[in-house]
Amino acid sequence: MATAFSDSTDFWNKRFDTPDYIFGRAPNEYLQTQANRHLNKGDAALCVADGEGRNSVWLAKQGMQVDAFDLSGVALKKAVALAKEEAAAVQFTLASSDSWDWQPNQYDAVVGIFIQFADPVMRLRLFAQMASTLRPGGLLILQGYTPKQLEFKTGGPSILEHLYTEDMIRTLIGDLEPIDLCLYEKELSEGPKHTGMSALLGLVARKPF
Repeated sequence: MATAFSDSTDFWNKRFDTPDYIFGRAPNEYLQTQANRHLNKGDAALCVADGEGRNSVWLAKQGMQVDAFDLSGVALKKAVALAKEEAAAVQFTLASSDSWDWQPNQYDAVVGIFIQFADPVMRLRLFAQMASTLRPGGLLILQGYTPKQLEFKTGGPSILEHLYTEDMIRTLIGDLEPIDLCLYEKELSEGPKHTGMSALLGLVARKPF
């Protein structure tokens, strides 16, 4: 199982190769709540490893200028179809977190929802890239599973080192200022791969001006 969450195009293409949207078509609940509080129409947002497009499409429908990338061409095909159905304008790109063209000070918001494919080394690199591409005052919005998720087994990686703790996240965000950082348990219903009681971490952090 350790290889399942490596940066593997083949693995993710096979996982997304089903008519169903495996994480659902609706946006992540934590993202929806925090975006409604903190983001505005016209904001430039980047959705990292956005899979089948549920989060980027929803943000675009709120009037934001949205870029999204994923390494799975199968997932992106479904994302494009979802955007068309929802009449949402999203710029989708086939890329991994390492091949994406990270430009500094580019976005008002960077969104990472269950991006727990990253091992510890990749995670350090990815968080630094996400912080760099934020504009001063921009927000990182993150949702992930905590180690207690290994008891619930209702989604996410089965590898402990891929799961988030509060101390880990505080270290990873560096100079970003946490606006919201919460660990909680909640029943999720986000497609067949994220269903049931879940152990979650939510983060909103602001880049200093």
